Amino acid sequence: MASADKQNTATAARRAKLEEARRQERARERRSRIITLTVGVLVVAGLVAGGGYLMNAADEQDKAGAAAKSSPVEGEKSWDELTQNHVEKKVDYPMNPPVGGDHDPVWMNCDGDVYTAAIPKENAVHSLEHGAVWVTYTSEASPADVKKLTERVSATPYSLMSPVEDQAAPLMLSAWGKQLTVKSASDARVAQFFTKYVQGPQTPEPGAACTGGIDK
Repeated sequence: MASADKQNTATAARRAKLEEARRQERARERRSRIITLTVGVLVVAGLVAGGGYLMNAADEQDKAGAAAKSSPVEGEKSWDELTQNHVEKKVDYPMNPPVGGDHDPVWMNCDGDVYTAAIPKENAVHSLEHGAVWVTYTSEASPADVKKLTERVSATPYSLMSPVEDQAAPLMLSAWGKQLTVKSASDARVAQFFTKYVQGPQTPEPGAACTGGIDK
């Protein structure tokens, strides 16, 4: 009888241990599900928040670009009613660098092209007719400014850059009928000028090629 009681007690103890093990396992599974669910919720919330941030950032960038295009560029000069005849001779332009007028039948390549020597103005004006922005500088421009503008032009289709030693200021930007003088490549108007006038509304021949011309 005593032996049977001991056996029953041992069996009950084993059952209790087994039940406790199962209870702990169920508790672990519940904790794991809670953790997984919480992480999932946090990830989704992060994605939603991140997506909202990116959408807001893109929206703000679009608004900034629209503002840059619609707002006048402070200090720029403008010329209207510029002629567009093709001529094969030197042209006496009323402004330097020229921003329009009669020009050579062939354009300077302006697909982010940076020229380290002077280029024919008549060919450059043809590039402006196609919607390019022309960055020009003199030997008085700082190397840092020249480097920064070189990087911007190199990364921008429908732009070109070259030295013009006889211009009135060290750094100038030109588009068809538009011109801006800046003291530094960091001037915020540089970015605005590019945003507004690269293939901008002033372009007489939008979409015309900036490759296939001459490159020297």
